[in-house]
Amino acid sequence: MRFATIKVDHTEQACLQRKDGRLAPLHRIDPSLTGDLLNLIERSAASPEQLRRLEQQAEDLPPEDCPAEGPAYAPPYRHPRKVWGIGLNYADHAGDLHEETPDQPASFIKADHTIVGMGDELVIPRQSERTTAEAEIGVVIGREAADVSPEEALDYVFGVCAVLDQTAEDILALNPRYLTRSKNFPTFFSFGPEVVTLDEFLASRALEDVEVATYLDGAEIRRNVVGNMTHSPRDLISFHSQMMPLFPGDIISTGTPGAGVLRPGAVAEARIDGLRPLTNPVRVT
Repeated sequence: MRFATIKVDHTEQACLQRKDGRLAPLHRIDPSLTGDLLNLIERSAASPEQLRRLEQQAEDLPPEDCPAEGPAYAPPYRHPRKVWGIGLNYADHAGDLHEETPDQPASFIKADHTIVGMGDELVIPRQSERTTAEAEIGVVIGREAADVSPEEALDYVFGVCAVLDQTAEDILALNPRYLTRSKNFPTFFSFGPEVVTLDEFLASRALEDVEVATYLDGAEIRRNVVGNMTHSPRDLISFHSQMMPLFPGDIISTGTPGAGVLRPGAVAEARIDGLRPLTNPVRVT
């Protein structure tokens, strides 16, 4: 199943994509599902059985209730409890920064004020002369996970999404202790335009075969596959769940194969095999 949140009459409403491509607003099916996608993910309504019922009910809605083309996408949701970012998870990108991939995940937390969605502007802060955008695959937690093993980790996933994670690299270069500062300017975390459940996203392929690519102005910066990550999504979920509980809607952004340096007027893009591309224009503060 494919979910998105769109802007409708100055509000943001979660939708489920039907087989005909139309977006069925969830509140048309269940009035308690008004609002963005986090409302569904946080509820027991996100159980596999309920999701299948929602899918069938979405197909039964009148076409006029379901937008067909040109929706104005919002971020899938704006207020997760946590966003975990993972640094240096591909050896090639670690080399770009003159670093080595660490034995344990180099993780950091991003606050929700950084969140934007499809088509929103990425803003280069005035404090930075080298801000980059990094395409990543994001893992959305679907139920509370505490002390889970790698083998069971994917059972806790609601779905996956495309991410553009921004970094003020020149600030980070001053001191590695400035990681949180370099990662938490407004607009430094874009995700969407859709969240796709893991069963549909993988279908008959392995997660390790999925390609992740960063593009800037239509030109490829770097491409790699999930299987080349130093720390796999399974391991990242397990590792962080052993540190603190992961809650429904928490996002783990699993690391980038490579970053593009932003300039005003550019367009950054995350292309993940099996997901709609995520694109954002760039401006300076």
